[in-house]
Amino acid sequence: MSYKLIALDVDGTLLHDNHELSAANKESIKAAANSGVEFVLCTGRGPVNTIPLMEEMGLGGYVITHNGAATVDVKTHEVIDQFPMDAEGLQPYIDYCRKHQIHFDVNTAFGLYVDKIDEMSLQVRSMYEQVFIEPLDLPNWADLREPVVKFSAFGDLETMNELEKEWNTWNSPFYMVRSGDFFLDLMHKDASKGEALKRLAAIRGFAQEKVLAMGNYFNDITMLTFAGKGIAMDNSPAQVKAAADDVTLSNNENGVHHALEKFVILR
Repeated sequence: MSYKLIALDVDGTLLHDNHELSAANKESIKAAANSGVEFVLCTGRGPVNTIPLMEEMGLGGYVITHNGAATVDVKTHEVIDQFPMDAEGLQPYIDYCRKHQIHFDVNTAFGLYVDKIDEMSLQVRSMYEQVFIEPLDLPNWADLREPVVKFSAFGDLETMNELEKEWNTWNSPFYMVRSGDFFLDLMHKDASKGEALKRLAAIRGFAQEKVLAMGNYFNDITMLTFAGKGIAMDNSPAQVKAAADDVTLSNNENGVHHALEKFVILR
């Protein structure tokens, strides 16, 4: 199969656990791009800390960010597609997080806002520093100039498991998904990586069977099942592997490079 569009998750897939891009992954992506294949990064990150990765690889095109809630042009930074949330509908979730002392952030396409920057713990500060993002203080809803596209709660594994269990009992108007062991995200009910990838493929004129996707976590399942070929990393949970068509090596073993060598790059 000759693939035309390749969607890559970032953390836990494209990057090693130290958040670095390996030479092997970078070289294989360049080789595939030089043959005419288009790449799109599909990530829970925002465009601010995703576009630099595309630029590092010498790629243009698009990034699908915030778990599918905002698709952005790499060169112009124009938001070409997004799923705005009802921001005021987030208030019960914000109240719950404040009551139980759970850190949260509110995301527009290009902004990330936290409750009180000065009161963030060292653990939370380190989390943002690792992914090269600088949060801002959360203003009143009326003062936000862009639509809200994602709400994220952050905490240890036990806290996030309990939070997910609790919020699953709510009659929520939002789509809820785990984007990592320590993250629980809320978005517009129609937003997902799979839906955003489907819409981008249609814009680019690529049939579903011409799309290949790689990911490693629960928020990647929708794009793995949409793509003509979905590939899970070996570091994925069992449910993610079960949803994929194939499994490659782990992110720390350059699984993206090995999958491109096997399915895309013609020698």
